[in-house]
Amino acid sequence: MRTQLQKDEKVTLLTRRHWFPSLFLRMLFYIVVLLLCLTYAPTHKYLYIPAAFVVLLAIYRIYERKYNIWAVTNLRVIDESGVFKLFSKESPLDKINNVSYSQGLLGRILGYGNVAIQTAAGYGTTTYVGVENPRRLKDTITTMQENQRKDMSMNISGGGYTLFQQPGSPTHHSLADELEHIHSLKERGILTEEEYHRIKERLLK
Repeated sequence: MRTQLQKDEKVTLLTRRHWFPSLFLRMLFYIVVLLLCLTYAPTHKYLYIPAAFVVLLAIYRIYERKYNIWAVTNLRVIDESGVFKLFSKESPLDKINNVSYSQGLLGRILGYGNVAIQTAAGYGTTTYVGVENPRRLKDTITTMQENQRKDMSMNISGGGYTLFQQPGSPTHHSLADELEHIHSLKERGILTEEEYHRIKERLLK
């Protein structure tokens, strides 16, 4: 993975697109074209050029699958792609409202499907297509969200909770920002009603 992790951030799951939707049909097409070119190349020398191009394109597609990954950490879900350039998009765990997955008949047989992540306003819904073992990705995200919520609860119970004290987070926020943030966590079910009021009371002291 090429995306730089924050301090104390750990990768829990690293997955990528399944070989069938990402490579099978393309490779089948490349093989057919390559065989046709090589068949007629002895009499038509220029056909060696498209044959070489097809080989290079097939190699590129293999590397493209290698670098097109999804990573789940204890803080976020990272969508990373690009062979020559890095494209990275992240969805913070505390911004994710719902995670679901779907599989067609062929997907259930071969083990791939789509994962949809619905995030808070401003982020929208992101769909990861052709994921290897989509249920594992979905379950890992929900598990990490639950672990994050439990960590918050433990800190609250121990009296040492600081709202924005997370790796990579700014250290200074206004009271209004903190109140707005804990209300957002309550609305998404990360904080219970009791936890919300407990933190609110501490902030207002």
